[in-house]
Amino acid sequence: MLVAMGSGAARAADMGAKDEPIKLVMAEWTGQHVTTHIVGTLLQRMGYKIEYVTAGGYPQFTGLADGTLDVTLEIWMNNVGDIFPKVLKEGKVEDIGQLGLETKEGWVYPKYMTDVCPGLPDWTALTKPGCVQALTSPDTFPNGRLLDYPADWGSRSAQIIKDNNLPLTTVPGGSEGAMVAELESAVAAKKPLLMMFWAPHYVFAEADMGWVAMPPCKSQDNDHCINPPEVHKVVWSGFKDKWPAAYEFLKAFREDAATQQQMILAIDRKGQDIDTVVNAWIDQHQAVWQPWVQEATR
Repeated sequence: MLVAMGSGAARAADMGAKDEPIKLVMAEWTGQHVTTHIVGTLLQRMGYKIEYVTAGGYPQFTGLADGTLDVTLEIWMNNVGDIFPKVLKEGKVEDIGQLGLETKEGWVYPKYMTDVCPGLPDWTALTKPGCVQALTSPDTFPNGRLLDYPADWGSRSAQIIKDNNLPLTTVPGGSEGAMVAELESAVAAKKPLLMMFWAPHYVFAEADMGWVAMPPCKSQDNDHCINPPEVHKVVWSGFKDKWPAAYEFLKAFREDAATQQQMILAIDRKGQDIDTVVNAWIDQHQAVWQPWVQEATR
């Protein structure tokens, strides 16, 4: 469940510009939508106007820097590109701390693939001719295919493949939904598939998946290495002055993986409406979120 902060976590603050909408970034994956809708709903209950704005993984930082966007709630810190460090250093955005998600990221595969890639999860299994042949597609021949993140998410997979001279070629997915659909199709047909993915995600509750024990990192920086990332909350630099109470609430807000994954499952697999799922959680867990609101507004 979401984790309540202690009584001293946030100070009381003025509401600020209640008549101007707080623009919340909506990214490309359901977990981020869940987080953002929880926050948006609670901000509305505090008396704020909110607006959900779709923005790409890297372009959002330009919007946050110039104030056309106000909040983004799920920044995976190992995949922020070049713009975020620049605007953070310039003071145009503010990192307000970790969200609280327990995360994992890397290359995954359906476990039945050990039949054609014996030695998995060790990465060296991906270099064996039989495994490479099983993963080959017309657009990657003679290399094996690795289904990567959508192009505008960014990824380190191609660089890691190059660093370790692996017989693999990355192919970007179209979206989270397209990647999941390909995984589900592969599992149904027992077809080999290697893909870049992340947790928390409901697919791990539905398919028996393994994580590749990744090859050595050429260096520990994010361009050459995949490590469990921290997930942070980021706001436009003028947010604190414009909406002081909302700022204190956002700093206190936390979400854990178990809570998010249950909601993702309800939305993506059970077909439930995101607002219905989020409102049900909020109504049932007042003891979790109420301290954040009270400390920010009392």
